[in-house]
Amino acid sequence: MAEVVNMPRLSDTMEEGTVAAWHKKIGDKVEEGDLLAEIETDKATMEFEAFQEGVLLHIGVEEGNTAPVDSILAILGEEGEDISAILEGGGDASSEDSTAEESTSEDSKSEQAEESSANEAPAAPVSEDGGRIKASPLARKLAEDKGVDLSQVKGSGEGGRIVKRDIDTFQPKAEKPAAPQVNMASAGAPAKGASYDELPVSQMRKTIARRLSESKFSAPHFYLTLDIDMDQAIEARKSINAVAETKISFKDFVIKAAAVALKQHPTINSSWAGDTIRRNHDVNIGMAVAVDEGLLVPVIRHADQKGLATINKEAKEFAGKARDKKLQPEEWEGNTFTISNLGMFGIEEFTAIINSPDACILAVGGIKQVPVVKNGEIVPGNVMKVTLSCDHRVVDGASGAAFLQTFKGILESPLNMLL
Repeated sequence: MAEVVNMPRLSDTMEEGTVAAWHKKIGDKVEEGDLLAEIETDKATMEFEAFQEGVLLHIGVEEGNTAPVDSILAILGEEGEDISAILEGGGDASSEDSTAEESTSEDSKSEQAEESSANEAPAAPVSEDGGRIKASPLARKLAEDKGVDLSQVKGSGEGGRIVKRDIDTFQPKAEKPAAPQVNMASAGAPAKGASYDELPVSQMRKTIARRLSESKFSAPHFYLTLDIDMDQAIEARKSINAVAETKISFKDFVIKAAAVALKQHPTINSSWAGDTIRRNHDVNIGMAVAVDEGLLVPVIRHADQKGLATINKEAKEFAGKARDKKLQPEEWEGNTFTISNLGMFGIEEFTAIINSPDACILAVGGIKQVPVVKNGEIVPGNVMKVTLSCDHRVVDGASGAAFLQTFKGILESPLNMLL
């Protein structure tokens, strides 16, 4: 019996997937656990193993093509098996039972079968001439879910019976618009004769657009900016790197300082959950990594319990995996706080959009030499600007400011975070 393999949901934000590579071809024998394909999600390219066994009879998504979650990825079955009914049924992955139901004539159905499906399907509609409209229970259920008037649908089944594919392909009659159509020029259309390229939107970019839009327009953001004297951090880094095998970066200092400060300010390490505020006990810091198609946020777990060398090692490993799109779900899930660092690009100051479900995100600029006042005298100093974006549903201004003061104190006396 043929079985449909659906496009899997490989991440919590995945809505569609792209087949990067097939490891089987039509006609190949597939065993349970065999590597079937590589699927590119919005965050990584992941290997997909078969959960069924059989001969690969059909490939629903060719390499390089994209399809929504739960659509037909492939069909497995016995060699030579007829799968035309499954394909004509619109790719419903429910099983052959649904397909068989569509292809069976109305006369062959017993009254008992009709009664057993009555709980799932709406009552049979009546046509304008008073006659009963012939439609399968599944077609009636789909029509009800989609708001389709069965009296407007032309059945393609035996005796004019309406089946699932008729609902899937039904197009309502177009109604005359109540108002004149909008001029395309006013809707953002390019000027006549303009030269431009239209680029396809990747899965990652679609997810970034959706999630950040939701965050920006649902979480009331406010921002707090602070200057940090990095002279002592610079000296501490030089001393550590002079004797350590692992060369520590300023990013490692920032992650560790933030983790220590978060333990002292649990309100910042919280999440908005609708009717409740979730105060996280673990400090899991997401670090934004720029990749060709957008942004990924691998997570350093229990960062407050790790030393600078361990943080450095994990940060480098995750950044490499992110750029190669090899991150696994457990490596990008569970963040409680996020850090975005653009200092390496010469950016002095910026604001970041909160990475849901976190309550805050820290935007870190570069270290710049500027005149500062010390002991009443103007001297050269090394200053780094940071901006904390806060969700006002969870964090108030005083709480955010207190966290930044603790964070500043740790970086200005970095030995405190090494104790």
